[in-house]
Formats: sequence, structure tokens, C-alpha cells
Amino acid sequence: MKKNIFQIDINCDVGEGIGNETRIFPYISSCNIACGGHTGTLQQMVEMVQLAKKNGVKIGAHPSYPDPINFGRKSMLISEDELIQSIQLQIKNLELVIKEHNSTLHHIKPHGALYNDIANNKKLATTFLKAIEGYKVTTVLYVPYGSVIAGLAVTKGFKISYEAFMDRNYNDDLSLVERFKPNAMIKNSRAVLHHILPMIKNNIVITNSKKSIRFNANTYCIHSDTENSSSILLYLYNELPKHSISIKKCTNTP
Repeated sequence: MKKNIFQIDINCDVGEGIGNETRIFPYISSCNIACGGHTGTLQQMVEMVQLAKKNGVKIGAHPSYPDPINFGRKSMLISEDELIQSIQLQIKNLELVIKEHNSTLHHIKPHGALYNDIANNKKLATTFLKAIEGYKVTTVLYVPYGSVIAGLAVTKGFKISYEAFMDRNYNDDLSLVERFKPNAMIKNSRAVLHHILPMIKNNIVITNSKKSIRFNANTYCIHSDTENSSSILLYLYNELPKHSISIKKCTNTP
């Protein structure tokens, strides 16, 4: 039998009211739990933490602009202090649930517009890092490759993990194709596979204009609200081993 050469981390944004997580968790290794900014109730957080423990999945916080009306997907004018307080409260709410279930917070991944904004805005990225300063030693920050937030985080001593998106197309500058464009999302299982194979094996991403751009990723994201997300993950689970790739499950989750 052919040995798996590559082991990858697959993460998924969860607890966002989609309700398909029981079908998703067996095929991921990290989860990003909505913690009240864009969505995410206490009960949903409890359910996600329980599913993570059951499936050996690393637990992450998924803080957002405090904007449930727009699901955190629009940039928001907000003071530095207000944003810091909101992010810290969101993470603390999830952390309390995690501790009640004798587990640990592995990573932090910002959501939506906040994720995109701190990738390019140095002032906002600095504010975000200030908000999560208390987690610098114990957690990993999921960030885009080549982003402003990635560079700042490294200089300030944060542990980072470069993230790629399995279900999103990229522009030549490595930004994501805007969601309102018809080709922003990748919903076909086979297309998702062929999108990530060059990333995993050759450290390149094939952009929307068919250019091959140097790229680095340590974790690969699929959104739970992507159409057919659970089917895509099942397909990848069966197909990736044929390309000498396996999903690295957590082995020390309590």
C-alpha cells in the first residue's frame, strides 16, 4: 500500500446555525467556533465543543466584528477600545465553555470582514493582536499567507498557522475573489480537490486568472455554509489518500 507522505489540517467554521456539523466533524481536524460576534449562541458553543471532543478535533475561537445583522461580512467602523472589548468578550465566552468541558483552546481565527481587513490594514491588525495578547503563548493564530497580520504576528511573538481556503478562488494578489462574484465559491468536490492539490504538493495556488502563485499553507478551510460542504469533505476523505495525503487528527483532545 502507498504510504501517506503529506499530513494536512482541515479546519471548518462551525456553530453558525447551519446544523450540519455532525456530518462535518468526522472529516476535519480543527474547528473555528462562532462565539457571539456574527452569530453563535451559548448552546451552539456547548454543542460544538462536545462534537470537537468526540471527534478528536482541535478547538478554535472564531471572533468577528460585533455585527450579527451582516453576519460579520461587512467592514465596520468601530473604535479600537470597542473592538478590543468585543473580541475579548467573544473569546472569553467560548473559553468558559471549553473549560467546563475540560478541554483547551488551540487557536484563534477571525471571521469574515475582520479576517480580510486585518490582512491588509496595519492599524487594525495591531488592534486585533492587542486584543488577543493574552493568548499569545498558549494559542495559534490562523492567518492568510503573505498578509499584514501574519508579518506583524511573527514580529510580536505570536505562533501562526498559514491558512488556505479550499472552497474559495483566489485573485493574483492572493486575496479571495469577492463573494458577490459568480466564481467566488468552489462547490464541486472534484474542483475542490484539484484546487488544493497544488497548494499541498507544490506550494502554489492556481488563481482565478490561471496564474501559478507561490503559496504556503498549514491549514485548509472549508465553510460549513458552503453548499455540499459535508459531501465535499467525505469526497476528500476518500480521495486524498490516493494522492498520498491524510488528514492529521488531534490525538490529545481530552
